[in-house]
Amino acid sequence: MNPKLREKTMESLSAVLPITGIVLFISIFLVPMEVGTVMLFLVGALMLILGMGFFQLGAEMAMTPIGEGIGHQISKTKRVWIMVLIGFLMGAIITISEPDLQVLAEQVPSIPNMTLILTVALGVGIFLALAVIRIKFRIELSGLLILLYVALIGLSFLVPGDFLAVAFDSGGVTTGPMTVPFIMALGVGLASARTDKDSASDSFGLVALSSVGPILAVLILGCFFKPTDAAYSMGAVPRVFTTRDVVSLFAYEIPAFAGEVMISLLPIAAVFLLFQLLTRRYHKREIKRIVMGMLYTYVGLVLFLCGVNVGFAPVGTFLGEELASLSYNWVIIPIGMLIGYYIVKAEPAIQVLNRQVESITDGAISVKAMNRCMSIGVAISIGLALTRVLLHIPIYWIIIPGYIIALVMSLFVPKIFVGIAFDSGGVASGPMTSTFLLPLSIGTCSAVGGDLMRDAFGVVALVALTPLIAIQIMGLAYKLKTGKLQKSAAVPAGLTADSDLIIDLEEEGSV
Repeated sequence: MNPKLREKTMESLSAVLPITGIVLFISIFLVPMEVGTVMLFLVGALMLILGMGFFQLGAEMAMTPIGEGIGHQISKTKRVWIMVLIGFLMGAIITISEPDLQVLAEQVPSIPNMTLILTVALGVGIFLALAVIRIKFRIELSGLLILLYVALIGLSFLVPGDFLAVAFDSGGVTTGPMTVPFIMALGVGLASARTDKDSASDSFGLVALSSVGPILAVLILGCFFKPTDAAYSMGAVPRVFTTRDVVSLFAYEIPAFAGEVMISLLPIAAVFLLFQLLTRRYHKREIKRIVMGMLYTYVGLVLFLCGVNVGFAPVGTFLGEELASLSYNWVIIPIGMLIGYYIVKAEPAIQVLNRQVESITDGAISVKAMNRCMSIGVAISIGLALTRVLLHIPIYWIIIPGYIIALVMSLFVPKIFVGIAFDSGGVASGPMTSTFLLPLSIGTCSAVGGDLMRDAFGVVALVALTPLIAIQIMGLAYKLKTGKLQKSAAVPAGLTADSDLIIDLEEEGSV
């Protein structure tokens, strides 16, 4: 096995094992499951581990150099309209191919699938173009985010309550495994042409702005389409009795996911081919590496999506229904928080973001610190989401105060942490959230007799919210540490408190 692939696979193993252990523990002591169901879950976990390994290596070999190359190239042009057009087209094309968006579109009533998909793609395209302009003209990210979220919150009061949670969820599902590696790398490429001290911090924020676009676009759409009832339905756990049944089920489902991922990757491959023909940027050896990276990405996403959808999603719904049916159904809240703490590490795009953060900050913000901070944030969000389902709390009461807190914090946090925090929110709500935690919420809602549109939906939105606050708390701790160090000793030339001082946040006890 390729040493790099072995390394990525072992990292995936360490991320997925805790979730597997938690589910097995629940199946033994709280909610008994049939042996066939357990086998289905275990095979799904194995595919998840292999898929994550292949995907992470593929993203590193292909998505990152393509995104950085395009970003660096368009940063050289003096024609702003060309930058805007390329940003818009990249955002729209990649969003249409995002697998998570296809899943969400199937669940929203009263709106044709393609109408919703094109609306979201339009929102991402416009706001990715805005993000490109922000980097080009060095517009302050925190001020721009405050302006946009004020507009978003104001518009949310005009939208039917049944539609609000879906609108906020749409912002999370658009920043999935296809879009995040490309958009993150595009930001790095755009900022690489600059030499000022803020270039590192300005490389972040593209995912954040790309997440706002779909929410605003879908909220506007909600003013015209009035959903009346919930069409979301998750299938029951397949009845399997032998290992042959398990293998047959996965073998039957894999071709569908292979076709879906192929359609998702073709636009990116076409963009790469066109870019190479126009610029001749990559040498023969680099082209071979990128092609091989795309192949790894393809295999990884097929294995990952098949494992998650066939092995994980039905079990998530089953556990939600069974745990919420217990006389002490409150137990689902700590269990959900524990699953949320570990499940975020299994999101493919999270690891892409964390490594990019560590690279850009020269180790000032380690992968370990980011993982811990993200895990705490997502655990809290799952606890809030399940509490909301059990008590039928309107999403307004959580989402609006949460964003207000995050936006106020952005005024006091070092610039680089603002971009990282708002990027993290979009990245955290990936396929693991939409295919395990959302079914868990739906199963819980079904058991307690709640309204699916008002109560079950919104878990993706809350998962996207809490990392904004958690990462910025880490940024405030970082700022306090640098302030104390500056008082006790002079800062060496060339370093700044915002982005260059190397501090191991974990060893210093800041996280």
